[in-house]
Amino acid sequence: MNPVIRAKLDLIIAVTAFGTIGIFVRYIALPSSIIALVRGAVGAAFLWLLLRWKKTPFQREALRPHLKLLVLSGVIMSFNWITLFEAYNYTTVATATLCYYMAPVFVTFASPFLFHERLTARKLLCILTALCGMVFVSGVPQSGLPQAGEAKGILLALCSAVFYAGDISINKILDRVPTYERTMVQLAVAAVIMVPYILLTVDTSALTLTPLGAILLVIVGVFHTGWCYSLFFGSMAHLSAQTVVLFSYIDPIVAILLSALLLHEPLGWSGILGAVLVLGSTLISELPVGNKGKQAEQVSCKKAERR
Repeated sequence: MNPVIRAKLDLIIAVTAFGTIGIFVRYIALPSSIIALVRGAVGAAFLWLLLRWKKTPFQREALRPHLKLLVLSGVIMSFNWITLFEAYNYTTVATATLCYYMAPVFVTFASPFLFHERLTARKLLCILTALCGMVFVSGVPQSGLPQAGEAKGILLALCSAVFYAGDISINKILDRVPTYERTMVQLAVAAVIMVPYILLTVDTSALTLTPLGAILLVIVGVFHTGWCYSLFFGSMAHLSAQTVVLFSYIDPIVAILLSALLLHEPLGWSGILGAVLVLGSTLISELPVGNKGKQAEQVSCKKAERR
């Protein structure tokens, strides 16, 4: 299969799976920070076992020159989780989500400087259209703007967006580092960083976990984190940062649609219009335009094959 097409399929699978996490977490009676810690630890352990099962040697030498960036990426991932969790304590989930998904906009405008990617008018228009779609998905047109007292939550969510954009950018830089090993180190570091945060904010003596919750927690750690993060980060070796961030908007749309279908949460005209804008802009952004579009795709394929 064409490596670029394969990378897009991997990316779609990953971001779609990310959008289903909320359904699983709904039935896990643990604080979100504990779930994040388990996601990092279980995800890293799963990837290590996967390498052992495949009898693939752990490529330490490939990691060594990039160890500082890998650790930094893991730290940023943990702060991304922490600031988003804290944002939920001060503002609504809708407002926090809307601020959080400013991250793709940050990466898009930085990509010409960081990755020397050409920012076309069509790609920029699609990014801005997807952002407008997220405004509608958040419910702001129906519920109104957040009150002044929510400023701290908004600031925390924007900080989380900056961390998310930073993590995407670092992984784009590290796209030649073996995917499994790279993701394993990042998840393990993120899990370690989460420990002191949990000790300071969570009463661990009061935690309980049902058998169903334990099963769902393993699924979230293995599938949603270990496997899907490896797909997400691995796709960056063959795709532009702009394509990666635009496709990431599929995540909240899937979450909104599933919450309406499975959890019977309300989905008004605002959510439907937002979903159409996001998914439509994602599709249009990837359609080749004449000979230039075909040539660009061929160049991307050749670059991917060299890797």
